[in-house]
Amino acid sequence: MNSPIGILDSGLGGLSVLNEVRQVLPNESIVYFGDSAWCPYGVREAHEIQRRVFEITDFLIEKECKLIIVACNSATIAAVEALRATYPLPFVGMEPGVKPAAALTKTGTVGVLATEASLAGKKFHRLVSNHADGIKVITRPCPNFVNLVEAGELSGARARGIVEEETLPLIEDGADVLVLGCTHYPFLRPLIEDVAGAHISIIDTGTAVAKQAASMLPSNSGSASPHFQIHTSGDLDHLRDVLPKLCPDLTADLYHCDLT
Repeated sequence: MNSPIGILDSGLGGLSVLNEVRQVLPNESIVYFGDSAWCPYGVREAHEIQRRVFEITDFLIEKECKLIIVACNSATIAAVEALRATYPLPFVGMEPGVKPAAALTKTGTVGVLATEASLAGKKFHRLVSNHADGIKVITRPCPNFVNLVEAGELSGARARGIVEEETLPLIEDGADVLVLGCTHYPFLRPLIEDVAGAHISIIDTGTAVAKQAASMLPSNSGSASPHFQIHTSGDLDHLRDVLPKLCPDLTADLYHCDLT
């Protein structure tokens, strides 16, 4: 059996990256760990996130993962450099798509929807400094987006009201490109697009991350019959209920794991 790709996230948002990986690498098996019991990471201290991510990484290595995708912007900022310095296997991290957004904007204003931890990190400010010179970058933390996705609430009046509250001020301030800076947010993309309107572009880096992972694996990697495991530190029954909304065509073995 070929070794799987590992994917970790603060909860269920990284399943948006899993969906992209399955498109780009259809023959790869995947072991996913969603830390829903600790979600959201965006409101936690960096040292706390890093310690938890190391525990999850140890778990994925025990599952013989050959590459790990840190499918969480907050976890990437807090831990990916330390992970690369500590473990011998390759890691792929996430970062908000500021560079493509800066190239795409016509108004010169970009809106970034992300978590508190992502927006406060030095990595994000370095990203803006390096790739958005002369561009107005407006940021907005959206913890309620994470809560919606974790609950599987991707539509309806309440979800729409929350999306309007978070996105419309950025658009009113001149943003014509919105960056989805958290892996939970792509599950709300249809609603965000509907609220924002056709004249607003949406940037999501999930596909780019999947392609980067593909570039780090040998061409003969994978198998004709890939298998999928999803582990959660949260409620297993809730995972069973929500998974069909997030990954409608995915058949996976589901497990609860405390990591303690």
